[in-house]
Amino acid sequence: MIGLTSLRTNGQALMAPALNRNRALFVLAKIDDILAWDRGIERERDTKFVELGRYLCEVRAGQYWRVDRLKSFDEFLEKKFPESRRKAYYLMAIHEQLTRVPKRELKEVGWTKATELAKVARREGQRFESAIWLHKARSMETGAFKREVERHLTGRETEPCELLYFKIYKSQLPVIEQALETAGLMLGTNKSRGYCLEMICADFLAGAELESKSPETLLLSMCRLYELLPVELKQTFSSRLRRSA
Repeated sequence: MIGLTSLRTNGQALMAPALNRNRALFVLAKIDDILAWDRGIERERDTKFVELGRYLCEVRAGQYWRVDRLKSFDEFLEKKFPESRRKAYYLMAIHEQLTRVPKRELKEVGWTKATELAKVARREGQRFESAIWLHKARSMETGAFKREVERHLTGRETEPCELLYFKIYKSQLPVIEQALETAGLMLGTNKSRGYCLEMICADFLAGAELESKSPETLLLSMCRLYELLPVELKQTFSSRLRRSA
């Protein structure tokens, strides 16, 4: 990555690559065409991700962003991917990490699964068994394949997950963000926002059931709260219970 988005490293100036203006204009136009097509036909976006990743890598290596009088590759990505630059880096990782996988086969599995394949390829390097992982990507549902990759990379089993979608008003957002931030500070900044939200909900249920005098539901809520605590806080909690008993 050194020198691809900056012209200096370790205090020494780097020579910018000679700018092939005609090629740069061609590649930038192709990127614009693909992005416009991507937005217009969202359900079929997978079929263009291979070309887009390749063109983005070429823009970075050749510093084609200078044609648009931009200061860096990051500024270029901010302009082309205003919603999230993460997708751009995923597409580039697919192009860079999966060089041994035929592009036609990548298109078949889709960009979401290809992103997971790139994670494995980055970790395994020359030991990456592309045929085995391509077979898994083809035969498994997306969620199951993501869990398989996570298990392979971390050595831990992961439980299935769901994405929740619901509308909130802008006036509600500060309260929600503050609650999640406070929970994160209490639980540890390494915890996910989903984990923090579950703690907030479990705490609410515990308080609500205390008022309604439902001991069974209160016990269930308290047990879940206990399970969510880090190990050191579980020990502290158990110690206090023993002293109280």
